[in-house]
This record gives sequence, C-alpha cells and structure tokens, in this order.
Amino acid sequence: MVNSSRWEADVALRTRTRRAFIALSALAVGATALTTTGSAWESRARSADELLREMTLEEKVGQLFVTYAYGRTADTPDPVNREEFGVDTPAQVVEKYHLGGIIHFTWSNSLYEPKQIAELSNGLQSAATGSGARVPLLISTDQEQGQVTRITEPATQLPGNMALGAGRNPQDAERSAAITGTELRAMGLNMNFAPSGDVNVNPANPVIGVRSFASDPALAAEFTAAQVRGYEDAQPAGEGVSASVKHFPGHGDTNTDSHTALPVIEHDREQWEQLDAPPFKEAIAADVDSVMSAHIVVPKLDDSGEPATLAPNVLTGMLRQELGYQGVVFTDSLQMEGVRQQHPDAEIPVLALQAGADVMLMPQNLQVAIDGVIAAVRDGRLTEQRIDESVSRVLKLKESRGVLANPFVDVSAVDSVVGNRQHRAEAQQITDRTTTLLRNDAALPLKSPGRVFVTGATEKGTAALSDSVRARGAQSSALATGLQPTQEQIDQAVAQAKSHDVAVVLTSAAWNQDNAGQLDLVRALQQTGKPVVAVATRDPYDAAYVDVPAWIASYSDKPVAMESVAKVLFGENAPAGKLPVAVPEPGRPGSDRYPFGFGLTW
Repeated sequence: MVNSSRWEADVALRTRTRRAFIALSALAVGATALTTTGSAWESRARSADELLREMTLEEKVGQLFVTYAYGRTADTPDPVNREEFGVDTPAQVVEKYHLGGIIHFTWSNSLYEPKQIAELSNGLQSAATGSGARVPLLISTDQEQGQVTRITEPATQLPGNMALGAGRNPQDAERSAAITGTELRAMGLNMNFAPSGDVNVNPANPVIGVRSFASDPALAAEFTAAQVRGYEDAQPAGEGVSASVKHFPGHGDTNTDSHTALPVIEHDREQWEQLDAPPFKEAIAADVDSVMSAHIVVPKLDDSGEPATLAPNVLTGMLRQELGYQGVVFTDSLQMEGVRQQHPDAEIPVLALQAGADVMLMPQNLQVAIDGVIAAVRDGRLTEQRIDESVSRVLKLKESRGVLANPFVDVSAVDSVVGNRQHRAEAQQITDRTTTLLRNDAALPLKSPGRVFVTGATEKGTAALSDSVRARGAQSSALATGLQPTQEQIDQAVAQAKSHDVAVVLTSAAWNQDNAGQLDLVRALQQTGKPVVAVATRDPYDAAYVDVPAWIASYSDKPVAMESVAKVLFGENAPAGKLPVAVPEPGRPGSDRYPFGFGLTW
C-alpha cells in the first residue's frame, strides 16, 4: 500500500526541488526558459527505456493515471484540491502522485485564455520534470469541436464530427484536426481525446449523436482515420498531438448515457464487425496513438457481464489480439456510473489493468485507486511486469510525440498560432461546406434583407445568427427561449414574430421529449402566418417532427456555423451538405423522412 504520511512528508521536498529546477532553468536560458527550443530540459531528456529502468513502483503506477487539478496556474491554491487530493495546488497534485498526465476542463478552472493555458502547461511540466522520476506529462483535453469543445474563442472553432460527415470531404476533416492539434500544441497540450469513432445508428442516442461522423460505417471510418492523421501530423512537424479514438468497442447504438447508467448494446459478432469495428480498424491502420474504452456491456460479444473497460475479452481479445492494436489503451472516465456500479473504486483500476487497459482516466478517488493498484502488485494479483508493459507504452507514446525531449512551450508565440487569421478563415470555409438544406418550399433564399426575427433554444446561437443577419443589412432582433420554452416565452416569440417579415427558429435536440416544448414554439410561429425557417443546431432529427417552409441542419450553434446559415439564408452560398445519418419518420420504424445522403441545393 502507498504510505500516505510518507507522501505528505515528501511533498515539501519535491516542492523545493521543483522550485530549484525552475531557478536553474531560468539562469540557463534567461527570461525565455520554458520554450520549445533551447531549454535546459532538452539536454536532460532520457529515453523511454532509460526512464523505465530507473523508476520505483510508485512512480510507475503514477504514470498510469491521468486526472484533473483545480487552478488557473500550477501554483494556484484551491480548497477543492485539498479536499480531493490532500494538497493545495495543481503542481503539488502532479508531484504527490507522479502523474502520467493531466486533463483540463473549464470546471477545473484550467481553461481561460491561450497564454494562461500555455503558462499552466509549463508550470505543470516543471512540477513533473522537477520531481520523482522527472517524466514530462501528457496534458490533454476533449477538444472534439462541435458539441464537445473545451477551449472556446479565441481558439479556432471548427465543425464537429457530424457536420464534417455532412460535408463529405475527408480533407476537410483532416485539416480541421490539424488546425485543432496545432493550436492545442501551442498551448502546451500534447494529447486530445478525439475523434469519436462511434457509428451513430441509433437516433435516440443521448451521449453520441453529433459527436459521430455518420450512421454509415464506411463514411465514419474514412473520417476517423482522416482526423487521426490530422491530429498526429499537426505542427510542430513530426510531433503533433496524440489522438485517441473512442469509445471501443462502439457506443453508437444505445439510448442510455454511460455517464449516468450502464448501457447494454446487443450487437452480435456480425453486426459489430459490420457496424462498429470499421472506424477502429481504420484508426489503427492510421497508427492512432491511443484507444479509449467504453463503459458499455456487450453480452453477445462478451459474457462476463462487465463493462468493456473491465472485460479482458474486449480489450485484450478483440482490441489487441483480433485488431492487432499495440498502442496505449485509456479507460473512459472512471467517475462515470457505467463503470462504478459493480465494483468498489479501489478494485476498478486493478480490473481495468487485468482487462488490458494501460491508463486510468479520472478515478473517483485518486489515492484509493493508486493504493488499489499497488496493493494488487504486492499481493500478486498484478505483476510488476504487467505494470511495466503499460508504463512502457505510455513512455514510448511520450517519446514519439516529442514530449520527453520538449515538454515546454514558448508562451510568447501562442497568440500568433491560436485563432490566427488563416485558421479562422479556413474554419469558415470548411463550415460553409457542411450546411444542409432539408426542406425548401420556395422560402429560400430570402428575397431581400427585410426584418428577420431569430429565436430558439440557445442564447449564443440566436445572438450569433442575429448578428450575422444584421451584418447583411437586415433588421433583426433575437429572443432565446431555452431548451424547454415556457408558454410565456412562446407568447413573447409569437408577438415579436408578427412585427417581422420572417422568423428563423433554432432547435436543439427537440426530438428528445425533455425538450419537446421547442416543437410547440415552432408550431406557434407557424400560426402567425409569417414564413418560418427552422434550423436544427444539433442533431438533424428535429426536422421530422414539424413541417415548416424551410429546414436547415447546421449541426452546431457556434458563431462560425451561424455565419454559414446566414450565407444560405441570403443566397450567398448554395447549401452543399448531405445528411450523414437518416432522419427517421417519428413513430414509423424503418421509414425515413429524409434518407441518408439527402440534401437540397439551388
């Protein structure tokens, strides 16, 4: 077992060591000590094999865990760190547990603006390289783009997966990943938990949806591989960022969210090979750095009753032996209910390692999880050789991406990379090719700017579209009603629509019964007698639930997507997107209102 009191006693020494390391580095290279070139660290870098030989068991086990820490800088105290990790600052979390990596979220107070993120990255790398085995970190986030975007403006905002699938251009998918990867690396992040390789064959899927490229396995596979290449070939050349294809063996055919429950997917072997496996096969062929497991039960593929994350037949049998994957396997977050229902938190990482996983992401209690693994080694349930196998994979991943040689970034260069003019222009061009027109009863393009009322689910979407409309000379007002508008909000929208020439209403997963009030809003706007244009800003499935003169699928409510919608509204661009999923007829299984590949233009 890890001795907690020993950990606490060591923290002060490690802090002094880290501060001394920073001071020496500053003396060695002046005011720009933490840069991508010329740093003192480069001369100290050791190979993965050298590092492994020198590490203690505790240091090895630490490499197998990635978690978050709270704080704007590496040395920012936060009481939640004390509560969860027993120390005060993110740097101390890294030092205490010898972490293999850190993952950033907005809610962990980690993501504010690009320079701050770069400085935080450098501070965390200083903590890692100045303590323990001196191994640089994998610093990561989930920058999938679209629905799951952790770092917002001024970082370049690009289409999510389903939008890219609608664009049908794998070069756009690859380029969007390359832009994202280049910007992440400039901010000191060297790993991105993307892309999602899940094939969204279930329109009621509450957790994947627009995070999937398509319901067609071949299309999803082609775009998954394209994004893997984009991320891993991003700048700096030859390093890029590590991609992680998720969620193996495939999370696309479920109506249950694994964050809150344990989904069961009933695909048999033939269905899995035809529907779920192709994106993972293509990602492996593209030499993806890592694969993330899913917390799902697949009883026709594995009879253990365990979620795939803890199932040897899935991670070792299917992924490693059948598909031949030899890279790093990450678990999905171990705080999710899909993996915590059947076992105590100390046992979950042990079972994951026994199943074939290498890195445990975000355990519920980090100390308990690490203690559980070390105890399993001590009592023989895990061998140190098994630990070494996973640590070696992690270290070689870091080595291959240049993390061991160059863990730091040049903060002064961040603003010239993140959200630069070229990236934003390319993002707009890519997004323009994804907008999909599903219905048009001679409503579009609008004949003149006129007066355009914009309403609907999200405040940022309605505001962004209204701004884009006004930029074209139209009068426009906006009213956000939320995902489930009240009758009072519907009445307000109707009153405003009557004083305008056309109403544009944005929906977001209105097909979900929890959001069905959005459909009442659309119907009420229809009753005003004004032309109504509806825009599905998330899944395109909303378009089957109510008929209006025009339906557009934008797959996002971000300003870049709303600008593309405005271009279609006023005829500046002909819509070019094609549905990457079928939009089923409600209540009529097997019947589609809009089939896969459908898309109007002019």
